[in-house]
Amino acid sequence: MAPLPLLLPLHADPGNQPPPLTPERLLTAWTFEPWVVAALVLMVGLYLWGVRRLAVRGDHWPLGRTLAWCVGGAGTMTIALLSALGTYDTVLFSVHMVQHILLSMVAPVLMAVGAPITLLLRNLGALGRRRVVAVLHSWPAKVLTWPPLATALMIANPYLLYMTGLYPLTLSNDWLHAWIHVHFVITGCLYFWPLLGLDPMPTKLPHYLRMLLIFITLPFHAFLGVIIMGSPQLIAEDWYLAFNRAWPPSPVEDQNLAGGIMWGAGDLISLIILAVFFVQWFQHSQREAARIDRQLDREERLAARAAASGYDAGKTPGQPPADEEYA
Repeated sequence: MAPLPLLLPLHADPGNQPPPLTPERLLTAWTFEPWVVAALVLMVGLYLWGVRRLAVRGDHWPLGRTLAWCVGGAGTMTIALLSALGTYDTVLFSVHMVQHILLSMVAPVLMAVGAPITLLLRNLGALGRRRVVAVLHSWPAKVLTWPPLATALMIANPYLLYMTGLYPLTLSNDWLHAWIHVHFVITGCLYFWPLLGLDPMPTKLPHYLRMLLIFITLPFHAFLGVIIMGSPQLIAEDWYLAFNRAWPPSPVEDQNLAGGIMWGAGDLISLIILAVFFVQWFQHSQREAARIDRQLDREERLAARAAASGYDAGKTPGQPPADEEYA
């Protein structure tokens, strides 16, 4: 018996082409992939279930975090995978690049703001929390979330994908195509979640190191975008030419646009995140300064109280103050 088509990830190919991409199609050309829909429903459903449990017992969970996870993170992945971006991601390199940016840089950041690990810990009992913390501090978790390694993966992965024969394979093989989407999200989470530091992580970096890692990543994305734009040979040339499209953009223009998206959008998002880190650093410094001021005030009060107690203890009962004694 042949497998049910709906159980397979289906994508456009030269023998099964969608209509030309028009402004109308950009809004209406949605696709349906069961595994994506199921994963998104599970992602949102479990999160809302956790929020509901907290509400039932009277605990508050910030609405902003819920919106960041359910609308921001899940919504971004929905647009990237099920909208026209998912319909034309194997037809136009530029569309794939927008999808790449959304899945690897936008969705992971919004998901991090949702603080899902914190939500999980608040829903568990003491034993469950100890087990989750033990997993977070296990050596595999420490290795995978180690910021220098995650930064290296974030830098190297696009080069390995587009500068080798791997990318054409992801276009022609449905399962590899689906896996590369999952890979984008996982890599983005490993990179951004420890840097944002909104959830418990095995490694907690000071703010200046977070900014340094973003600075390190910036030029590599820009350089790759320039390489793609200036390449004399089309990436996945055989695949894209096989479509023999009569509608714009041409394969050369499409690749130039894709490189520009990698360069411009990647750097813009990184700079926005860098600005967020700077604000976090400033706010942390303000809170730390206020904490130190409170501590110094407390120490001064304790010292004054101790001095007053010592002075009182040194006087004999009924002895007048020094100024009255010699009046």
